Amino acid sequence: MYNMKIWNNWQLVAVACVTLGLAPFFPEPHIWGKLKWIAGGANDMQALDWFDTLFHGLPWLLLLRLLFLKGLSLVQSKEQKI
Repeated sequence: MYNMKIWNNWQLVAVACVTLGLAPFFPEPHIWGKLKWIAGGANDMQALDWFDTLFHGLPWLLLLRLLFLKGLSLVQSKEQKI
């Protein structure tokens, strides 16, 4: 159960997004460059580039997951009040 507490910790996920999710910061966030590369057709992307995209994108996926779960719980609580 302790592992689930880590994945559901808003503060930890936010810090991961700001640090790992955006590093290196200059000249542009790494994940942004990878997403632009993929949007441009992902020409010449190697397996390491895809892994790197997943590695830097994981904190953002966790944040989206937490936002989805929070929204779902809000909808369910509103339905219970009706």
